[in-house]
Amino acid sequence: MSDPSPNEASKQGAPRSLVRLAVRLVGPVLLVVVLLRVRDTQKAWDALLSASLLPLGLAFLLNAGVCWLKMLRTGVLLAARGYEYPRKRAWLSFLATIYVGLFTPGRVGDVLRAQYFRHDLGMPYSEGVAVVVVDRLCDLYVLVAFVAIGVARWSSVVVGDLALFTWGGVLLTALGPLVLFVPSFAQTAMRAVYKKMPGDPTGEGFDRFLVALRAQRPRHLASSVLLTILAFGVNYLQGYLIAQSLHLDLAVYDVVCLLAVASLLGLLPISVSGLGVRELFFSVVFPALGHPADTGVIYGLVVFLVIYVGVAAMGFVGWHLAPPPFGDKPSVPGRTS
Repeated sequence: MSDPSPNEASKQGAPRSLVRLAVRLVGPVLLVVVLLRVRDTQKAWDALLSASLLPLGLAFLLNAGVCWLKMLRTGVLLAARGYEYPRKRAWLSFLATIYVGLFTPGRVGDVLRAQYFRHDLGMPYSEGVAVVVVDRLCDLYVLVAFVAIGVARWSSVVVGDLALFTWGGVLLTALGPLVLFVPSFAQTAMRAVYKKMPGDPTGEGFDRFLVALRAQRPRHLASSVLLTILAFGVNYLQGYLIAQSLHLDLAVYDVVCLLAVASLLGLLPISVSGLGVRELFFSVVFPALGHPADTGVIYGLVVFLVIYVGVAAMGFVGWHLAPPPFGDKPSVPGRTS
């Protein structure tokens, strides 16, 4: 049987693309539904207009702190592999990949980071992807710890089957990535997947990926986790400042729980940066905090504008100052040892 022509392949891929797009739009549709359910739009609009600009501006500026801490974390993981990334270039490339990641499905931004590593440091793709994976695992496991606290906090709201589903999701999220560290399973099952990728029919690249993934030492991982906790802490401080700007009486503990669960929901591939899903969750939880559901929707939208759109604006600048090096030849390798 002959291989399908490019036109036939494109026709087969079109329905899949439409399905992915439809799934991606679930979040925005939820946002429209939530906004239509806002009972007092004038009150909501007045709450936005009366927001204090000083804490709102400070929350916006703290985006740079969050990104800087995560950029430093990547530097620690690269140093463990013997690479030194110049700070300015590392900063701009990190912002550019965040910009791509916020507006594209899947993990396109993470793949782009491996491309930057290859071009700027001469780092093989397999090693670069391994660094990105460890980087993401730090985010994931620190987030899961905060989410567990958040789910426990909202135990009065998250009950029954919903509680079972939520805790099951937390457990699977925590245990799923660990299979990469089980040699027998990873090297047999995952190598078969890696062979299907273009450019490496032997699957040897995946072997290098596993070696690089497991090469991180406890001191590097400890430093990375500490930087991750600090980054999340700054993020939650932003959420508290946003609450203060809207004159909401929210405790720091409540803000941490709100944003942690919202971040986990934002990982679902049904919206852009959790838009819609986050606001729906806040509208359900805010009555338990003594605030109207409409206030939760407004808070969620301001969080999206200040944090996510704010980071996207920074990423837009990084994208233009350090555009992705597609098609460029790798620079001189940046190994320090």
